[in-house]
Amino acid sequence: MAFYLGRKAIRKVPGTVIKAAPIPKPQLIQGFGTRDRVGAFCEESGFQSILLVTDDTLFGLGLQEKIEQSLKDHHIRYSLFHDIHSEPDVDIVTAGREAAVACHADCIVALGGGSVLDSSKIIAAGARHPRFPIRHYLHKFSIIEGGSLPMVNIPTTAGTGAECTVGAVVKNRSGTKSATVLIGLDVACVILDGELLVNAPQSVTAWCAIDALSHGLEGLLADVGSTEEDLFKSRECVRLILKNLPVLLADPKDPEARQATLLAAHYGGNAINTQLAGYVHAFAHSIGALYHIPHGKAIAWCLLPVLTEQEYLRYTELSGLAGHCGLTAPGDSPEQGADKLLQALKDLLDLCGLEKGCSAIREKDYPRLTRMIDADSINYSPSRTFTDDEIRVLLDRIRRGY
Repeated sequence: MAFYLGRKAIRKVPGTVIKAAPIPKPQLIQGFGTRDRVGAFCEESGFQSILLVTDDTLFGLGLQEKIEQSLKDHHIRYSLFHDIHSEPDVDIVTAGREAAVACHADCIVALGGGSVLDSSKIIAAGARHPRFPIRHYLHKFSIIEGGSLPMVNIPTTAGTGAECTVGAVVKNRSGTKSATVLIGLDVACVILDGELLVNAPQSVTAWCAIDALSHGLEGLLADVGSTEEDLFKSRECVRLILKNLPVLLADPKDPEARQATLLAAHYGGNAINTQLAGYVHAFAHSIGALYHIPHGKAIAWCLLPVLTEQEYLRYTELSGLAGHCGLTAPGDSPEQGADKLLQALKDLLDLCGLEKGCSAIREKDYPRLTRMIDADSINYSPSRTFTDDEIRVLLDRIRRGY
């Protein structure tokens, strides 16, 4: 009970803290094939030496070649670092920092998913102050004196929004993941190029999109005093996914739908920066970590049970979101609007092929999961604070299925 009262007492603190942190405001370039505009941007910005960071899989596919040619066409020197893998650690990031220093980089161009983008953020921070060990940037909050090297971020997944977020996660020396918020991160430009995603497996497309949708939805419901601009972006994040994910599941190469989901994920990244997440993520982080379930799929299982538990508090917001998404009819009550939104989410999860219930969850793990969820939830400012009993009830619903 004491821990519950403590969590309840500090519920609004994370939202207050995040409002005080400087947030990148990058130039946004969008469109199929637009990664070939990176050279022009770097030339216009006065950058003279680039470290291009990607992972070995993308390098093997040659997805960086348009970027390299663009840099050559604009006479920009560059070096290529493609040693990032799905679980980047301190040694890999240190090697990347060394590569940046060796080529006298004045800008980092990052091409990849969350692992590449997170690693590149710490490389950009570390290259500014090479005398500091990389672990210096793995604290809960890391201040980059003078700001990081400027970054041009080009995401190859439409889910995390990591191209614009100030958070990063890498493995520390002990092998555990360290999450940090980089204060002073300089993201100069984000390029949303849907051409990079046309061959993504359907499951990756689906669960990344559901992750993005959850960012917008939880951002909208967070108790952080959001600006109208941030509220609009969060609503648009949800609307774009509801409209375009079914199109992509039917036709993965649809260019407009690809671009729309990339923009939705980008808006979801803005929600993380300015509104934080909530209990959907607290549950999904804990369940995913304990049972090694991909994050987007864990989000999908947690979304409706957790949202339904909070629904009665936020009828107005949920109904307004339903209206924004074109789901309501004139005269609908707030309760009817909220119900229509929940039904649309359920229909989308069914279309994605989500199994009914997360069978990996074991009842004997409820006490451990409850502690994990309690600990994670203090990073957010949700609509309300759940008791441990409520968390166990929700775990049961997630296990059995919505």
